[in-house]
Amino acid sequence: MAGAKGEEKIPIEPPLVVIDYRTLSKGFGWWAAAVLVESWGRRQICLYLWQRKKEGWKRKQKFTVHDPEKWSQIAQAVEELLPNMQQKV
Repeated sequence: MAGAKGEEKIPIEPPLVVIDYRTLSKGFGWWAAAVLVESWGRRQICLYLWQRKKEGWKRKQKFTVHDPEKWSQIAQAVEELLPNMQQKV
């Protein structure tokens, strides 16, 4: 598994198997990561957002990319919206 050296274990439980991951951000009680998981023999990429609670990391959001075609649609939509981020409402 990838991640920062010495980083704590990614908080994902079976039946999901973590194949690899990249931390996107971590700090101030929040952890975001892109995670390659295997579930029932099928691999998917999931974007996770966890919040640290007293009892440990709790998932707040999860978004699953099921296949490369779906990612292509997502990436295209985001690319089209990016130029508008700098404009004021």
